[in-house]
Amino acid sequence: MPDLRQTRKKIRTALVVMGAIDLLALVVYISPLVGSAETRRMEINQLRAELTEKTRQVAPLKNLPEKVQLASHEITDFYKKRIPQQDSEIPAEFGKLAAANGVTIEHGRYKFSEDTMGKLQPVEVEADLSGNYTALARFINAVERDDMFFIIDSVTLGGEPQGPVKLTMKLEAFLKAGS
Repeated sequence: MPDLRQTRKKIRTALVVMGAIDLLALVVYISPLVGSAETRRMEINQLRAELTEKTRQVAPLKNLPEKVQLASHEITDFYKKRIPQQDSEIPAEFGKLAAANGVTIEHGRYKFSEDTMGKLQPVEVEADLSGNYTALARFINAVERDDMFFIIDSVTLGGEPQGPVKLTMKLEAFLKAGS
């Protein structure tokens, strides 16, 4: 038969140890190490704010494969519609815009660069134009809005007080490389 005194002693020791653990847990729970309920609420609110910020930061990456595919199609369309294949298309378009807006091209210089930028060959255009102020303003607006891609570098106004306004315009167009 087992010794009951030894068993009671072991049970008493186990109860004392468990009581000490409970007391230690109570002290840690109440102590400033864990913090008050208000501190925990503030920490939860801070963590929620961080989560919201991180979610907002990664939102542009949502559906990224579809966005890349869409951008690829848009780039292809841009090259097809806005970049000419033949060098004669640039002066023809420029002249068409001038005629449509009542502007006279007095002198035009087109410099086709030998350097290519990827699939594009830059073309520097410098033109001396004349017309009334309103026509020149409409012409500049038309160049900026045209389907062909032009980048206006500089515009210089001049002229006589009693006569047409003179305009010197420098701009850049692009040609598909290798065409």
